[in-house]
Amino acid sequence: YLDTGAMYRAVTFAALRRGLDPADAGPTAELARTVTLSVDSDGVRVDGVDATIEIRGPEVTRAVSIVAANAEVRQEMVRRQREWANERNGGVLAGRDIGTVVFPDALLKVYLTARPEVRAERRAAEVSQLDYETVAADLARRDALDEGRTASPLAQADDAIQLDTSDMSIDQIIDELAGMVGDRG
Repeated sequence: YLDTGAMYRAVTFAALRRGLDPADAGPTAELARTVTLSVDSDGVRVDGVDATIEIRGPEVTRAVSIVAANAEVRQEMVRRQREWANERNGGVLAGRDIGTVVFPDALLKVYLTARPEVRAERRAAEVSQLDYETVAADLARRDALDEGRTASPLAQADDAIQLDTSDMSIDQIIDELAGMVGDRG
């Protein structure tokens, strides 16, 4: 499993940690090409530093859409995502452009969605230092930025199955997804 959003958050964390302005496209793109990232079940490491918690914090959350809109950063992250999947002969990847840009020919594409208030509740539960209102506003702002960006905008692939998880538990979501994979197997 690869959380590709964590990769963009990791680049954002690295930029902020180095004192770079995430909106400064050239240096941020160069950083994306050179930074050492590890995103796996053990967490997120950036140049050997555990950033698992920090990448979900308010500072990174406010800046990640700027970094994700950088076409050169996206190009590098897509390269790394494809490399990750090729090394493993496949995998499950979660992200905002996986089915439309990274793997447009994937065997199974699922567009997970939930009502905005449910998404905000879930994210607020993940990040203890942020309240619901802040999280809801950040999610709405990020969605608008990601849907409107030129490079790989957030969009549902035409052949993706939409799954509204608003009223589902994590176990129900996993069962539903496992059934979809089984149907394609």
